[in-house]
Amino acid sequence: MTHPILPRLRGRLIVSCQALPGSPLRDPTIIAALAQCAERGGAGGVRVDGPDDIAAVRRVVAIPVIGLYKMRESSPVYITPTFDAARAVAAAGADIVAVQATRERAVTPHPLPQLIARIHETCRVAVMADVSTLDEGVAAEAAGADLVATTMAGYTPHSRQLPGPDLELIRELAGRVSVPVVAEGRIGTPEQAAAALRAGAWAVVVGRAITMPDAITEGFVRGMAGAGEAGTV
Repeated sequence: MTHPILPRLRGRLIVSCQALPGSPLRDPTIIAALAQCAERGGAGGVRVDGPDDIAAVRRVVAIPVIGLYKMRESSPVYITPTFDAARAVAAAGADIVAVQATRERAVTPHPLPQLIARIHETCRVAVMADVSTLDEGVAAEAAGADLVATTMAGYTPHSRQLPGPDLELIRELAGRVSVPVVAEGRIGTPEQAAAALRAGAWAVVVGRAITMPDAITEGFVRGMAGAGEAGTV
């Protein structure tokens, strides 16, 4: 049965409001402001990392919050690697908890089926499985995930390495799993977001292209490189 929060995201943009360590934006108040901007712009939801940021965002937006907890020291499984991390995310106000569901999790003490079942039973929230391949998505559905997202595509050694979104993976997943498929990863333009929906995505997550001014600036700088000299007379 579809979780009641999921229809609110169908066909919608989800904005990932995150800031890397060391970024000038690395402050819960700023992350909350980014989330407010996303809501004002018409986003259907936001994706936020860490209990402090999630709590700050939850106080100021009414749209669904997808929460995760990145723990880099848990690499290669670093997106909400444990139940304690998931519980902290849910307690902070997330409507959906995102967990890494790549094959690397099989060698950790936190198997995906048991983790998802415990989140459902204890936290009473939906679970998004962040995968990188078709097989991982199929396994995540079997483990009880409410949504499957292509978040990790291109970020594992066993997934396709592409400069843009993996539209083929979206198509594959949409044709194989019965739960909603969320497109995420290297979606940089409105056209790519629309292409992801046409490929079968339930919703589309965009982060860097909207909420990372430094990365956006770098793109302009690269695009302009050499153009000034070429245009001089």
